[in-house]
Amino acid sequence: MERYFNLYPNDETRAILHYQCNLQLAETLYVSLSVFEVTLRNALCRELETMTGREDWYAIFPTTPGLARLNHYITQACKQIAGRHESITPPKIVAELTLGFWVSLLNSEYERLLWKDLRRAFPFMPKRERQRKNVSAPLNMFRTFRNRVFHNESICWNLQRVEEIHQEMITVIGWMNKDVPGWLQLTDRFNDVCRQIRQTMNWT
Repeated sequence: MERYFNLYPNDETRAILHYQCNLQLAETLYVSLSVFEVTLRNALCRELETMTGREDWYAIFPTTPGLARLNHYITQACKQIAGRHESITPPKIVAELTLGFWVSLLNSEYERLLWKDLRRAFPFMPKRERQRKNVSAPLNMFRTFRNRVFHNESICWNLQRVEEIHQEMITVIGWMNKDVPGWLQLTDRFNDVCRQIRQTMNWT
C-alpha cells in the first residue's frame, strides 16, 4: 500500500480506493491473458508438430544444434509432472510449459532454425508485417505485463497504456485465430471495468 499512500499522503480513503481499482483491473485482465496464452501455446504447438512430424516435438531439442538450450524448459516441466506422481505425456508437457518458453521460441537466437515454420502460427497477420521481430516484441511485452498482473504488482497507474496493451493483445490473438477475438468479447469485461475505474477515480 505504500505506493498508494505516497500518492495520496493526505487522503487515505482515496489511496485505498485506488488500490481496490488495481485489484479490479488485474482481475478483469485474467480473461484476455489466459486466452492469449492458450491460443499462443496451441498455435505454436501445432506448427512444431508439423515441423517435426511427431507429437513429442521437443524430443529433437537435445540433438539439434542451436536448440539444446530449450531443453531445460522440458526438463523442468517433466520434474513438475513427476512431482505430482502423474504420467509424463506430450499433452501434459505442453500444458506444463511456461509462457516464457513459448515466447522464447520467437526470440532472435532461434530465427534461423524456427521462424520459417513458426510464422505459420500467425496466418492472419498482415503479410507485409509478418516478420519475427514484429511478433516477438509484443509477445515479450505481454509476458512481462502478465507477470506483473499475476504477481500482484501495481498496474493501475496509466490506464490508457493498459488499454493499449489489452487491445494489442486482442490484435495478436487475431493473428493466430481470427475467430477468437469475437468469442472473447462474450466474457471479457475489461472495457466496462476501465470505464468504472475512470468514474470511481474521477479520471478523464
